[in-house]
Amino acid sequence: MSSLTHHAKTRTAGDVVFTMINYTVFILMAVLCAYPFYYLIINSISANDVSALGDVRIWPVDVHFSNYEKVFQLPGLPMATLVSIGRTVIGTVATVLASAFLGFMFTQSRMWGRKFWYRFIIITMYFSAGLIPIFIIMKTLGLTNNFWVYVLPFIVQPFNIILVKTFVESMPASLQEAAEVDGANILQIFFRIYLPNMTPILATVAIFSAVMQWNMFQDTLIYVTDQSLYTLQYLLYMFINQASSLAQAAQDAGGNLGAIAGAATSQTPTSIRMTVSVLVVLPIIFVYPLFQRFFVKGIMLGAVKG
Repeated sequence: MSSLTHHAKTRTAGDVVFTMINYTVFILMAVLCAYPFYYLIINSISANDVSALGDVRIWPVDVHFSNYEKVFQLPGLPMATLVSIGRTVIGTVATVLASAFLGFMFTQSRMWGRKFWYRFIIITMYFSAGLIPIFIIMKTLGLTNNFWVYVLPFIVQPFNIILVKTFVESMPASLQEAAEVDGANILQIFFRIYLPNMTPILATVAIFSAVMQWNMFQDTLIYVTDQSLYTLQYLLYMFINQASSLAQAAQDAGGNLGAIAGAATSQTPTSIRMTVSVLVVLPIIFVYPLFQRFFVKGIMLGAVKG
């Protein structure tokens, strides 16, 4: 009896040590992941001359917020923000609805050519026509210099459809059988029975889609020359490449005030980069926690059948 008690105490002590090590490792990993964002923020609000020298690492120095005021005056930023928000919201809603409906339909054995169409979509994950043929298709369809080039090509996402299909297959078949007995058609079954019960997997798809839409800039680079359709990420790409000239332009825009401004608040290439990066990153950081509670459940149920 005493040996069992001693063994239990030893195991309990080992569990405590193991838990402490786990917490320590995870806290260190969290700090490593969070520090780049923290670094951007403290450099964007610190004295610009100190930030330009790379001397702001742990705490902000001579805090000020004039960088944000001046960055909002950069040409094209408000319109680019609206374009990015528009493509993210519309693109995410369209992708979520398409993924939900196609994922559901591919579980219906009565769907004509179900296996063929499912494989036809999935194969696009592994093969691509290439940049030039895709550009020609977009131009032929009239999508170049068109807002919908940000939305239409990304509505059908094979990976998201796989997740939703697997999730639907894990739901009880009796739900559909009972609805069919009551005379519901396929659209009623989808919208009234399955869609309301897909919240975890749809939240997961929404996160994937929103992050992708918000972060995309390559499509602007390839398909868009109209400045009114530039996205925030594309402007960030341009600002980083042109930070020196933009810093001078921001100072000149202040007239006499810019001429007498101190070095601590005068725009520098570093201040431009840091401030615009914060503005681009913050929205998606705030959106992600809203879906966090659904994410783990959704990704697990959508990835493991049974």
